[in-house]
Amino acid sequence: MAKVFNLRRGLDINLKGKAERKLIGLKPNGHYMLRPADFHGITPKPVVKEGDRVKAGDALFVNKDCPDVKFSSPVSGVVASVLRGERRKLLGVKVDADNVQESVSFGVKDVAALTAGEVRTSLLEAGIFGYINQLPYAVSADPSSEPKAIFVSALRDKPLAADFEYELEGQEKDFQTGLTALSRIARTFLGIGGKQTASALTCAKDVEINVFNGPCPAGNVGVQVNHISPVNKGETVWTVEPTVVLFIGRLFNTGHVDLHRRVAFAGSEVRKPAYVDMLVGQELATLLCNSISDESKVRIIDGNVLTGVPTDKNGYLGAHTSEITVIPEGDNADEFAGWIMPRFRQFSMSRTYFSWLMPKREYVLDARVKGGSRHIIMSGEYDKVIPMDIYAEYLIKAIIAGDIDRMEQLGIYEVAPEDFALAEFVDSSKLELQRIVREGLDMLRKENG
Repeated sequence: MAKVFNLRRGLDINLKGKAERKLIGLKPNGHYMLRPADFHGITPKPVVKEGDRVKAGDALFVNKDCPDVKFSSPVSGVVASVLRGERRKLLGVKVDADNVQESVSFGVKDVAALTAGEVRTSLLEAGIFGYINQLPYAVSADPSSEPKAIFVSALRDKPLAADFEYELEGQEKDFQTGLTALSRIARTFLGIGGKQTASALTCAKDVEINVFNGPCPAGNVGVQVNHISPVNKGETVWTVEPTVVLFIGRLFNTGHVDLHRRVAFAGSEVRKPAYVDMLVGQELATLLCNSISDESKVRIIDGNVLTGVPTDKNGYLGAHTSEITVIPEGDNADEFAGWIMPRFRQFSMSRTYFSWLMPKREYVLDARVKGGSRHIIMSGEYDKVIPMDIYAEYLIKAIIAGDIDRMEQLGIYEVAPEDFALAEFVDSSKLELQRIVREGLDMLRKENG
């Protein structure tokens, strides 16, 4: 029987432009790029050079610190370029796709008959293992680690987030195969929302199901880990996003690497918000062409509005991206009388604006920060939107101070940058909390070797 968690702390931001459950056709232009930056914590080393031919499933780069962790090409074609930045840092590998696709065959396998070691080996050989993350540190998982548990959250509740139930339609078998494969490695937990009704979620086998009710960020896998099995020093848990579970299921059911994702094309500046099937690393040009308002006045985000990264029409779909979001930039806004107006169309967590009288209104928010950074204000704001058993404000202060002992005492092993996304949104101090948390995690990881 599923265990139910009712969370009270958090904040739902109702934005205009949610993707309609409608699939639009998209003809790709044949340009793809896999970026190491999408896999935090690895030191990338390319294993191909310009002009090489690759098949879907062939490795493009590996983790230099652990060469067994490969990252495979989403398509077959010719390596167009190996992009490098400062100090020859690998930025990405571009592939121009063939008209007729070929893929490496890894063989169909019955996951129920596999051992934990065989599942790991299969994922490593196919270049999919790197899509699994771990806590602590919120980095790409170490294949040599022994996780005490694996967590999958099928609940996406960030603003304008893609509906996983819609993506799951027709892929129920692959999802169950992926869950079974993970359960062969360690005890596996599946977190779902109280309003999700898909039988592939509510009746999933080989996993322990937990239901989370409450506002965003109830769907954050870190929040679910904190309530079910908190991470202590010396422990490791793996976290897997639901689409990666589909990648894993497809690998064992078909014997091929298939990195298709169903992506929500959403936001107030999108003419017809809907869903589109894309491959990891696919160029966004054909998706964004003639689909958005004036490009000079919008912010295109690879991901959701809270945790995504800015991109443009020449960008590429991120490895963990389930949404492409387009909102106003806001740099041309000219508000008469500024803050003194009642602001019925502006969102606020507090009752500063009269918009609190209309809780169901859909808001058009832009990318402005609306204020400058200042000294941290100890107001208890973070605790209102972080439903975790941590002292968030004190943890941020410890990270800024570089106090490692204090960070450990305050629960840094349990958090990921995305857990502070809402706190960053409501923060009166206008601090870049996700960046601060990432720097703290990297500092701790380096210190612990």
